[in-house]
Amino acid sequence: MSDQSLHTRKLDHIQLAFKSQLAEQDSRFYYEPLFSPSPITGCIPPLQLAGKVMRFPLWISSMTGGAELAGEINKNLAIACREFGLGMGLGSCRPVLVDPDNAKDFAVRKFIGNQPLYANLGIAQIEELLQTNDEQKIADLVDRLEADGLIIHVNPLQEWFQPEGDHYKNAPIDTIKRVLDKFHFPIMVKEVGQGFGPKSLKELMRLPLEAVDFGAFGGTNFSVLENLRRSDVRTESWKCATHLGHTAEEMTDWVCDWLNADEEVFKSKSIIVSGGIKNFLDGYYFLKKIPHKTMYAHASLFLKYALLGEQELLEFVESQVQGLEMAQTYLTLKK
Repeated sequence: MSDQSLHTRKLDHIQLAFKSQLAEQDSRFYYEPLFSPSPITGCIPPLQLAGKVMRFPLWISSMTGGAELAGEINKNLAIACREFGLGMGLGSCRPVLVDPDNAKDFAVRKFIGNQPLYANLGIAQIEELLQTNDEQKIADLVDRLEADGLIIHVNPLQEWFQPEGDHYKNAPIDTIKRVLDKFHFPIMVKEVGQGFGPKSLKELMRLPLEAVDFGAFGGTNFSVLENLRRSDVRTESWKCATHLGHTAEEMTDWVCDWLNADEEVFKSKSIIVSGGIKNFLDGYYFLKKIPHKTMYAHASLFLKYALLGEQELLEFVESQVQGLEMAQTYLTLKK
């Protein structure tokens, strides 16, 4: 380092010192600076999802920013997955069922390479296809998009809030079981912002699913979103119900209890912790809380940077990866 560079750095330190005082401590971790060298690229162990390798335990729970932007968003997200070895769930693929030409906005296999890619349909659409004996359209969707499997999103509270929401004729768990009986590709189930209560989550954990995605309370809340779309008295009178749901912390505690009970059925599937994950330290916290086939997910954060452009998104993902490597090197979880 040159004398000038050293002088500049020291001057920065003096000028920024008074802006660099923190009163709040992240009390979730022990910081152990003595036992490792600087963070090393590749220190995060890879994991497998349905036989495919993810280099980092980071899942893209994608959302689309409107039909005219969906293609570019999904392309950028897929490229980021390929570059960093991540996995990706597409936003709702219902538009492809409505018009097969919309598949172009979701067909990102050529961009994602061999990384995990999952199509996505709502429980209401799947129920309707099963009732009309059109379930082949589900398999055709997965094939058309060259997806590795299907995400079923379960969102009854969102549908209840939505002015034009769908009404289920059957319990979602029964529809999920019918799908598992009919198809043999990997299937995940997720919520969209309320999470699952203990009975619902335990029932899912006992099914032959590839993964369960929490979709927990604390992140983007589609019940709030749909309620805000209203322009009648229900907007105010139903507002109290937007606070219903379960956090990732709650759901993690339940899953850990079941894993400790040593039932093999609980150990057979992956867990995606999503909902309120604001940064890589939140993600790392849950990775260490559930030391079993676990990854964490972002949705709105990835969407934000995907809208800015490919380069901005790649820089954001790189910052996440480097943060995880730092945490893996210096942090241990307080029990």
